[in-house]
Amino acid sequence: MKVAVTGANGKQGRAVVNLLRSQGHEVMGFDITPPMVKSNTYCVVDLTDYGQAVDAMMGVDSRHSGFDAVVHLAAIVGVGRHSDVETFHNNMTITYNVFQAARRASIKNIVYASSETLLGMPFKIDPPYLPVDENYTARPESTYALVKHLEEAMAIEMTRWDPALKITGLRFSNVMDESDYKRFPAFEDDPSEREWNLWAYIDHRDGAHAVLRALQWEGRGFEAFNIAANDSVMSRPSRELAAERFPDVQLKRPLKGNESLMSCEKAKKILGFSPQYSWRDVGTSSANR
Repeated sequence: MKVAVTGANGKQGRAVVNLLRSQGHEVMGFDITPPMVKSNTYCVVDLTDYGQAVDAMMGVDSRHSGFDAVVHLAAIVGVGRHSDVETFHNNMTITYNVFQAARRASIKNIVYASSETLLGMPFKIDPPYLPVDENYTARPESTYALVKHLEEAMAIEMTRWDPALKITGLRFSNVMDESDYKRFPAFEDDPSEREWNLWAYIDHRDGAHAVLRALQWEGRGFEAFNIAANDSVMSRPSRELAAERFPDVQLKRPLKGNESLMSCEKAKKILGFSPQYSWRDVGTSSANR
């Protein structure tokens, strides 16, 4: 496929670009920030400008003449890094611009970064059950999460307008790379430090594989999928963490070992997604897998 990747210079974006290229796909990266190394396969684009967004999707001189698919990862990431209004205006605008530009370019395959925050993070109110999945109504608790909720609503309507269009929202957990794992043993000292997202995470390489699976999936319409590692960031058993921090929350099934409290069963069943990486593999902890 010929694939556009927005936010190509971010942590998850770099992993996606590398994986797609290794699989033989032609990739053009779009980002507001130029790459560290000059490349003919990147283009600096301000996606808050619809003119730039649609022009970039249609073609960039000799670099490309159109795409089969779009992976949209560009955003102000997380809560509190910018003012609420800047987060809303930036993220909502660029997602609309990317979706609309793709539609105008007759691109029918869009995969984008939704967010685990739609599950109710930071869980000042208990989740309805554990492990959490995609089956309960979104509960945005921040401006960042609100935008993600509105993006999903927008995707639902756009795919209703065009039954041939597929938009896949990947609700990524906290994206980590190998350099992040050295911090994980310190979480043992205070479980509340990572309670905000149920001690979940996703390795950037597994996140890239989820994108690849979503691009390859032959579905139609809109679907959202939780994307997290199989395990938690903690050495303590997940059933102990759940009992201590969420004693009144129903368990949908018995919890085993250090399994994640964010369920990815839907992605595993429908997309064939299978997380392969764990922080426990890099020698930072003696905890059992």
